[in-house]
Amino acid sequence: MGMWASLDALWEMPAEKRIFGAVLLFSWTVYLWETFLAQRQRRIYKTTTHVPPELGQIMDSETFEKSRLYQLDKSTFSFWSGLYSEIEGTLILLFGGIPYLWRLSGRFCGYAGFGPEYEITQSLVFLLLATLFSALTGLPWSLYNTFVIEEKHGFNQQTLGFFMKDAIKKFVVTQCILLPVSSLLLYIIKIGGDYFFIYAWLFTLVVSLVLVTIYADYIAPLFDKFTPLPEGKLKEEIEVMAKSIDFPLTKVYVVEGSKRSSHSNAYFYGFFKNKRIVLFDTLLEEYSVLNKDIQEDSGMEPRNEEEGNSEEIKAKVKNKKQGCKNEEVLAVLGHELGHWKLGHTVKNIIISQVNEFFPVFFLFAVLIGRKELFAAFGFYDSQPTLIGLLIIFQFIFSPYNEVLSFCLTVLSRRFEFQADAFAKKLGKAKDLYSALIKLNKDNLGFPVSDWLFSMWHYSHPPLLERLQALKTMKQH
Repeated sequence: MGMWASLDALWEMPAEKRIFGAVLLFSWTVYLWETFLAQRQRRIYKTTTHVPPELGQIMDSETFEKSRLYQLDKSTFSFWSGLYSEIEGTLILLFGGIPYLWRLSGRFCGYAGFGPEYEITQSLVFLLLATLFSALTGLPWSLYNTFVIEEKHGFNQQTLGFFMKDAIKKFVVTQCILLPVSSLLLYIIKIGGDYFFIYAWLFTLVVSLVLVTIYADYIAPLFDKFTPLPEGKLKEEIEVMAKSIDFPLTKVYVVEGSKRSSHSNAYFYGFFKNKRIVLFDTLLEEYSVLNKDIQEDSGMEPRNEEEGNSEEIKAKVKNKKQGCKNEEVLAVLGHELGHWKLGHTVKNIIISQVNEFFPVFFLFAVLIGRKELFAAFGFYDSQPTLIGLLIIFQFIFSPYNEVLSFCLTVLSRRFEFQADAFAKKLGKAKDLYSALIKLNKDNLGFPVSDWLFSMWHYSHPPLLERLQALKTMKQH
């Protein structure tokens, strides 16, 4: 009887109170679920102190212990930063942080001569203040992660000066994109009439395609140095492989990731007949400054502060990363090009756009007129469009977003296996096998995972599963 009475009392509450309570309840439910999963994985890190027999041939005990300790430190950091984030978000909701920031934005607009009728202007000020608050509260966590955890385990290559310049530059570039795009989106919603959600969806589609197109050419170079891959055997073999699968390759770049971190990566970008490949210098065994010995470093030209201190790099030679040989780099690219050849990139774009149109923008059009949604978050006298977007996308759609995220994670793992199989068809199974081992070692990935944690979080299959699949491929 007591439980049913409590439920009856809950449903007798005003609609805005029920909505607010449900949002907080779901937020903490997701947090506790994530914490439960993280603790399961942390238990693996703590108890798996020796290399399992099935890993004996691919991982030495020293590397295994280094990766275990690295992941333990990351797990601890993730716990505390996640707890802080959840408490911060809860306090903002409980104490009316969102309506307060909206009123503050209105006051700033008033000082500049803009009244309440300039809602889009007030919305841009709100976005600027909100992102500034987020950047400032996240800065200590980012500093600790970079200069304590990443530094301790030999990954960080940044100076404090470089880090701060980078952070300021990221904030400025973000505002240069966010504010104009947001103002146009809000304008479209306001003048779009009954079918505004169609126009808003088309606008976001165009913006996302433009950003993908210009990112590597105009945005990424603001942060990292891109140079064409020098003429030689590697470039020739990349071009031959691209031609063999009709990949319209136009350029191959090497990005100087080693000035920021010793983690490695590779990707391709571009639309239609204008594809480019980007390789991190840390991926290339003979290219990265991190793999040069002290004698080679001493012959290099001095680097300014923005590029990092050359003496610090010399001191970190003992932590140098192994990188991949040319054959292994080709195998990694064979995997990446498999994503293109198998249509994974196009499929992801289609899924994203279908999701944005329905249910996101369509349901937004249905819900935006519900005053109780605004009242639940402290907006009793006004219903600003930007606040409606925030409430519906971030809070009301949270359950849907969690389910969608899990489904996309499952799909991503499937795509990864398919891309591995494609690399095998190119005759790269053996080299991809060794490349995955090296990359796991270089990035201190821990090869043992809790099944539930990996199922929920891993967008890539666990290392052992990929190696087992490739081993079967090699035998065939």
